[in-house]
Amino acid sequence: MKKPFSTPDLNREAKLKAFDRLLTVMDELRENCPWDKKQTMETLRHLTIEETYELSDSILENDWKEVKKELGDIMLHLTFYARIASEQKLFDMADVLNGICDKLIERHPHVYGDVVANDEKTVKENWEKIKLRTGNKSVLEGVPKSLPALVKAIRIQDKARGVGFDWEKKEQVWQKVEEEMAEFKNEVEAATNESIHTEKVLAEFGDLLFSLVNYARFINIDPEEALERTNKKFIKRFQFLETESAKDGKKMGEMTLNEMDVYWERAKKI
Repeated sequence: MKKPFSTPDLNREAKLKAFDRLLTVMDELRENCPWDKKQTMETLRHLTIEETYELSDSILENDWKEVKKELGDIMLHLTFYARIASEQKLFDMADVLNGICDKLIERHPHVYGDVVANDEKTVKENWEKIKLRTGNKSVLEGVPKSLPALVKAIRIQDKARGVGFDWEKKEQVWQKVEEEMAEFKNEVEAATNESIHTEKVLAEFGDLLFSLVNYARFINIDPEEALERTNKKFIKRFQFLETESAKDGKKMGEMTLNEMDVYWERAKKI
């Protein structure tokens, strides 16, 4: 068995002390705060999702002060779930942490065993194969049903690649993108104005998006991040249009497209 590489952590004692403090604060809040007393896993769920998106925003904005804050919020939520579970005698924080440690050791035999894996691709392939050997009936079982569709497409493709179901070259994927684009275009042109949202058009558009996600993966682009960056860019430019046109006494909804485009082009130069 390989000996895991270990770098001395000079701040380990402070980290353990801080985590113990969080557990203590959580216990105190659960026992003494009316709001914290009322919470259940179900009531916390949507708040946790919101906190996760806030963390994502701060990462994209390179706002490290906010990243630290949002990580703290998520740590609080994880501690909260474990506290609730311990009250119901389901599991506690020790079970959670030991569980993830056991899983990581089992799924990294190239670190804790005698398996050889010298690149990321091999590591991912081993990960998926181990999951199938330890109870998963499908490689895609671990993809949450409630994930947003774009993120779900990324995860589905990534997991399929983990067992070798993938294109060999990015050129093949781009050919598929062009094929799906042509099929989508044909369906749109064949549809009447009244039936533009037919099942065929919807299906072809979905196929086109899925193939674009696939190509993005092949050239190491995170399509979710790319789209979100474009969203933020559009919001910034549109709000510039609103603000600057108002300064000139103009109102949104009353300007022509050409008038708005003047402000839009100014926004692009900022």
